Amino acid sequence: MEEKNTVVTATAKETQVDYKGIKTMPFIIGNEAFEKLGSWGTTSNLIVYFTTVFNMKRVNAAILIDAYKGTSFVTPLIGGFLADAYFGLETDYNLFSCTAKGMILLMLTAAIPKLHPPNCGTQKNELCVQATTPQWIFMACALGFLVIGAGGIRPCNMAFGADQFNPKTDTGKRSIISFINWYFFVLSSCTLISLTVIIYVQSNVSWTVGLALPPCLMLIACILYFMGSRTYVKVKPEGSPFTRFIQVLVAATRKRRLAQLDNPEIALFNYIDPNSVNSMLQHTDQFRFFDKAAIVSHEDQITADGTSENPWRLCSMQQVEELKCLIRVLPVWISSAMFHITVTQQHSYAVYQALQSDRHLGTKNFKVPAASYIVFSWITIVIWIPIYDRLIVPPLRKLTSQEGGMTLLQRMGIRTFISIITMFVSALVEQRRRNFALTYPTLGIAKGGGAVSSMCAHWLILQLSINGLSEAFNHIGQLEFYYNQFPENMRSVAVSFFFLGFAVGSYISSFMVSIVHRTTEGNITGNWLPEDLNKGRLDYFYYMISVMNVVNFGYFLVCARWYRYKGSGTATKEAASKNIKDAEKTLNRSVREMYVRCNKTVFSFSTSITLPDLIIHCP
Repeated sequence: MEEKNTVVTATAKETQVDYKGIKTMPFIIGNEAFEKLGSWGTTSNLIVYFTTVFNMKRVNAAILIDAYKGTSFVTPLIGGFLADAYFGLETDYNLFSCTAKGMILLMLTAAIPKLHPPNCGTQKNELCVQATTPQWIFMACALGFLVIGAGGIRPCNMAFGADQFNPKTDTGKRSIISFINWYFFVLSSCTLISLTVIIYVQSNVSWTVGLALPPCLMLIACILYFMGSRTYVKVKPEGSPFTRFIQVLVAATRKRRLAQLDNPEIALFNYIDPNSVNSMLQHTDQFRFFDKAAIVSHEDQITADGTSENPWRLCSMQQVEELKCLIRVLPVWISSAMFHITVTQQHSYAVYQALQSDRHLGTKNFKVPAASYIVFSWITIVIWIPIYDRLIVPPLRKLTSQEGGMTLLQRMGIRTFISIITMFVSALVEQRRRNFALTYPTLGIAKGGGAVSSMCAHWLILQLSINGLSEAFNHIGQLEFYYNQFPENMRSVAVSFFFLGFAVGSYISSFMVSIVHRTTEGNITGNWLPEDLNKGRLDYFYYMISVMNVVNFGYFLVCARWYRYKGSGTATKEAASKNIKDAEKTLNRSVREMYVRCNKTVFSFSTSITLPDLIIHCP
């Protein structure tokens, strides 16, 4: 079978876009600020709500919370896909109402006595009256609305904000990096307030009042967003990018018997759509099998405008490279999903540790809410981000010539290493808490059962602060990594991959808690995760996760060494431009030679012959 070496290019006419940039930030970041003020504190305190109001066992509550968080991090993938393919970011953004409805229903479960079981004080939860089926159905509706709302808001807010800057200028690129940093600074600051004020009202004043505040804050968030609607840059969706990926898979499979071409960067078919928002990608040597989708055989037909007549048989090299971008990200994403197991444990069992520790602050009359200790992770993020952005990045940028001071994978590698330290320190703190509970007088009984250790709960600040540092490197580095490495028409899906990592980490965490609880029950060492942590070995569980993080760190190093950043192809930009010119010459020479073989006529080398001419006269 004869292969034809073809490169087809097109010059796009760029429409002038009026990027408002920083002028839109008060509306977008303001909206995000009030949304997080209302939602994140409540989500963190749900584990306390389920054990103290709905009388759930702690293990069951941890499993339910992990499953709920996992599902709320899966739906953004669906929302991101719909936003990129069909509706646009601003349409998905309008799912605020679902989140507000969920918060209102959640508030009603606390306000109406018939929607929750009776309070049973400090008795063990297994001795308390459990929630009825109708009560759980009502709670499931509330959580369902929250999950749907998360699917619309989470994948769109950061991507929508980054779209307000011009990604083709140096100033715009730096502004996007700075925006992501400050986006997380504002997010962390608001979460900090939510984890203190909102949780304090819920735990110490009234669950009804505390759960009524988030819907009010969500209303303010909606108003802020719609106030700036006329100033936003709204990128139009280009249809499903996954259809293009499937076309590459089908075409490559059909041509699996073809031999690879020499100089594929100039020999493969490469029509560039002038209206696409995606940047032009260079050929890479990884996953060469997919290159066969762009080999032109004499069975393939090319239309007059240079496109493939049957995209299920012939794809462009650009399409192939976009698929490679997605495949290259997956191994790195797996490592990130494993990292989120650590974060999930710090947001669940660290709260249980606080419940069975001395939480008095200053006078004996004030007791810090258990879920509020998570705020120290966010305090670390709030402190670290401006230090990193203003003090560390500028000198690193001069030293490394990297826009962000260091590569994205280097930042993600640091977070993976810190996660090892986080779980090791957590195990040591739990050993201290448990020893105090078993060797020193206790301070009463915690709600749900279990003696309160005399160890000061402030010891938890150490593990939570280290966890916050790892999250600071993770959140910014990982989001920027997906945002930059995915094709431009998949920006919302890219952000959704960040949340999908949280989802998988939450599901794995839920599975681990269930398996460890069942397998260690009745062992010589005792149940690692019982209702009463003083009778368990939570420290062993933490050590186990620390060992898993060591393995994950080694796996990440392998992935990082193998990874090729988008745009780092087999040729430099200067060489790529030369290759295109050489390819055009090669194409013209091949067209003339094939035209001569058809016995139509003989042309001089200065004669211009188009590929459509060849198709019409030499079928």
